[in-house]
Amino acid sequence: MDNNTNVFQSLIDSSLPDVQLDAYQNEEIKKISLKNFNDNWLVLFFYPADFTFVCPTELAELADHYDQFKKEGAEVCSVSTDTAFVHKAWHDHSTSIAKIKFPMIADPTGQLCKSLGVYLPEEGLALRGSFIFDPDGKLQAYEVHANNVGRNIPELLRKLQAAKFVREHGGEVCPVNWNPGDKTLKPSTDLVGKI
Repeated sequence: MDNNTNVFQSLIDSSLPDVQLDAYQNEEIKKISLKNFNDNWLVLFFYPADFTFVCPTELAELADHYDQFKKEGAEVCSVSTDTAFVHKAWHDHSTSIAKIKFPMIADPTGQLCKSLGVYLPEEGLALRGSFIFDPDGKLQAYEVHANNVGRNIPELLRKLQAAKFVREHGGEVCPVNWNPGDKTLKPSTDLVGKI
């Protein structure tokens, strides 16, 4: 590895990529521009591939929590390097995937995956990555990990709720394991920026 390359360079506050891709949603394939989600929270949920093993467990759980994400003012989009036609076929043939109401974005060239650093060129697949963008299109939270470990959807929802709370309550921060209704912290002014 090149010693001058910081693999873990922070993406926080980077802008939502300006891309337009096909997506499958509500029995149709349509074009989606990510910039259309500005003014709303957006969760991009990358996964390796349709018709696999861990992916349907994650996506079914995400579908089960979709209404809670919507209640928080967020749209959810799943993303893989499959085509929209493969998304449709999976949706049509899997009872767990048939529950999905959110857009299933197709990124067969890896354009969106590459822009957020989750593309595996040797496999043509995405890593498991979750990205939360605020209404200004700025990244507020993300996680990326190996494809053999599934994610925790309630924790993803909690991160969204925490990011939303902090945005709406300037000067307050959320401590460990914070959930809506829990106490927050108000850092002293001499510590602001050093949190």
